[in-house]
Amino acid sequence: MRIMTEIDAQSTVQAPLKGVARIQAYLKTLPDAPGVYRMMDAKGEVLYVGKAKSLKKRVSSYAKTGGHNERISRMIADTAEMLFVTTASETEALLLESNLIKRLKPRYNVSYRDDKSFPNILLREDHAFAQLLKHRGAKTAKGVYFGPFASAQAVGRTLNTLQRAFLLRSCSDSVFESRTRPCLLFQIKRCSAPCVGRIDETGYRELVREAELFLDGKSRVVQDELLGEMNQASEALDFERAARLRDRVRAMNQIQSSQGINPSTFAEADVFAAYSEGGETCIQVFFFRAGQNWGNKPYFPRGPRELSTPEVLEAFIGQFYDERIAPKLILVSEDIHEAGLIAEALAMRAGHKVEISRPQRGEKREIVEMAVQNAREQLSRRIAENTAQRELLDGVAELFGLEAPPRRIEVYDNSHIQGAQAVGGMIVAGPDGFEKGEYRKYNIKSAELTPGDDYAMMREVLTRRFARLVKEEGDVKTKHPDLALIDGGPGQLSIACQVFADLGVEDVALVGISKGPDRDAGREHFYIPGREPFRLDPKSPVLYYLQRLRDEAHRFAIGTHRKKRSKAIGANPLDEIAGVGAGRKRALLQHFGSAKAVAGASVNDLTSVGGVSETLAKKIFDFFHPNP
Repeated sequence: MRIMTEIDAQSTVQAPLKGVARIQAYLKTLPDAPGVYRMMDAKGEVLYVGKAKSLKKRVSSYAKTGGHNERISRMIADTAEMLFVTTASETEALLLESNLIKRLKPRYNVSYRDDKSFPNILLREDHAFAQLLKHRGAKTAKGVYFGPFASAQAVGRTLNTLQRAFLLRSCSDSVFESRTRPCLLFQIKRCSAPCVGRIDETGYRELVREAELFLDGKSRVVQDELLGEMNQASEALDFERAARLRDRVRAMNQIQSSQGINPSTFAEADVFAAYSEGGETCIQVFFFRAGQNWGNKPYFPRGPRELSTPEVLEAFIGQFYDERIAPKLILVSEDIHEAGLIAEALAMRAGHKVEISRPQRGEKREIVEMAVQNAREQLSRRIAENTAQRELLDGVAELFGLEAPPRRIEVYDNSHIQGAQAVGGMIVAGPDGFEKGEYRKYNIKSAELTPGDDYAMMREVLTRRFARLVKEEGDVKTKHPDLALIDGGPGQLSIACQVFADLGVEDVALVGISKGPDRDAGREHFYIPGREPFRLDPKSPVLYYLQRLRDEAHRFAIGTHRKKRSKAIGANPLDEIAGVGAGRKRALLQHFGSAKAVAGASVNDLTSVGGVSETLAKKIFDFFHPNP
């Protein structure tokens, strides 16, 4: 791919121009070459990202004064600036377009929220006894990867059953090396206990081979082998071994039965099924690998309501594979206009041929129709939930005297134990429910804070959050809340009001919510500046909604605090010594028994440990015995 060139045409354009006139001013400098263009408004917010086989021809279509639909007309009228990037081919332009749309999320493009990679199963083979584990992220570890799976829950269920079927270890190397007797997994027949020699390397490698065959879709081969061994054991009156083999075969059957549809006409494919209703679209993505169904996940891409279902699906697929490798076959429920170009772009990234097909008959069509039915049902549930959510937000606006239903609600809570490991938590909710990708934790940093001072903790959290908001005011990426809920009574609300006054925050509604007598749910008191405290009918749906928000903030803050506390409990002073890595730390602990014993050891004692030089021993000794 050659280096892409960004075209600067701003010098030829007069600043006051906007809309069609602004776009026309760019035409003189644009080449008849493929590339990507961005349309932006007067604030610099990206309105639309598009690709073109010829930038000059595509942009000239926007420079006409008529013949556009309402959506395009609005977009043209708002355009105050454009940026252009030329590419070597239309295929490269498509890849760049998908990347920019996913990153910038322009108002007039189809986009979707997707901040997580899909989990895989990793058979890690850089150890004599391979480890079977869940993996997410970059594939840097040596081993065989199987996936993607639609969710961590799907991986967890499959891993549990694979352990019963193939008895492979799931423990870490450090646990494996420190075992002196079999763990509980061996007792419940989910591990062959290679850590203590209950199986040799040859026997374990055979289990690994069988697991790889099964995950590669050759389950029938493995089951036939095990059934043959089971019959032989039965004939030899070795009924205990026959029973173990029977249990392994049953575990494999359980995996296959829990996966629902398992195709016979293809081994690997992704299925995209779209269904639209009321201006919203649901796209169900099913993953088939090794002839097995490895789960599905629904997506609800955002975009102009006027777009047709095929247009939404086409835009979605390009973004979906922006950071993923496409399989050789992609089945779709709609005819995609640029299927050939998208397949070419995906093949360029994947390094193998990619086919995009809308099946017309047979098993493939049945699977796509099943996926469409799933999309239809999922969208119906979402529309019903969104309707109820909108009604609740209308109730919140009426209750708190807001001008409009809040688009973003932020809820704050703190957690600590007598001031130790103090953290603040912020959760976010809106028309689409809880937005967990927007949650934030705040480690309390102030050294002057009195342990357990909830007011000071709340002051620090709110100051850090809203000072940043004020600093980034005007940045289109900054998320501005309409309502801030504080978990607490008049004291906490007073602190919040002081913070807002100090920072000049005036356009965010503040509400305190505290539990009533005996902390009974349903007897909450609400506090709003300038109003008397009040309560709601215990059966009010709005009260229930606000309780859910408060409880979610409490759950998030408590969970964050517990993680911080667990990390502190598990901390080892040896971790703070430069030059003491995992291997030397393990050797020191095995030799002395504890970090306390290491601290009391002399330099000579320390040098007796393998891998600890005299220089390092002196460094360890000095760490525990600093000069007065």
